[in-house]
Amino acid sequence: MSDNSVHPHTHSPKTALVTGASRGIGRAIALELVRQGCAVAVNYRSQAAAAEQLVSQIQSAGGRALAVAADVSESSQVKAMIAQIEEGLGPVDILVNNAGVLYPGRLLDYQESEFDQMWRINVKGTVYCAEAVAPGMIERGWGRIVNLSSNAAIGTSMPGTTMYAAIKGAVLTLTKRFALELGPHGVTANAVLPGFTKTDMTLGAKDESARQAVYDKISGMSMLRRVGEPEDIAGVVGFLCSDAASFMTGQFLLADGGRMDYLAMT
Repeated sequence: MSDNSVHPHTHSPKTALVTGASRGIGRAIALELVRQGCAVAVNYRSQAAAAEQLVSQIQSAGGRALAVAADVSESSQVKAMIAQIEEGLGPVDILVNNAGVLYPGRLLDYQESEFDQMWRINVKGTVYCAEAVAPGMIERGWGRIVNLSSNAAIGTSMPGTTMYAAIKGAVLTLTKRFALELGPHGVTANAVLPGFTKTDMTLGAKDESARQAVYDKISGMSMLRRVGEPEDIAGVVGFLCSDAASFMTGQFLLADGGRMDYLAMT
């Protein structure tokens, strides 16, 4: 973190909370925000070792970071997490709602318990975290909220994602309403919609070979002929958190290698 270039935040330094940040896209987002000069709270639910390793990596490079355990689907745990962050790093200026789970499920063959868990983590978790940090953002007159949705929310041909798509569609609705409510106070709210990205959430993949087979198949269904890397998504999130995106709110940025457009044109 010895980069002497101008940080993308005029009023540096900022404190960011990234939920579900111990691995995958969340980890890449945390590192991107540190690169931008932010102190980062690395939220995790069960991956304590991975979260602590990331914090150690950031601190060793001169950055500020804190691992914070919380199940974002539990409002009491979210409140306790925010208090811990405020004590250890300062008030939360940037919230990235990345924590999420994916279970396959069509209308006639989904599991109610899985549907409920997706709702609790992906939707209620987004609400609880935004609710917890919004008052401080309003008071300071500045804030960034970025919600991670999915290209499934706007239509996908991938079978078995009906319930997941509905859940991620709810995240888009929340994003629009957050933007409407918080905009007059200098707080923006936007969403990023990743396409297939190399993470351990890949639908239907039981091991590395199965995961690679899915990637190969999906690569042929996009304009760029590849699936996304976590860093691809992190770059988009980082932009929305920066001053460069200060006049953008209520927007949905699709980061899927052109897959949705490719499917529409073929």
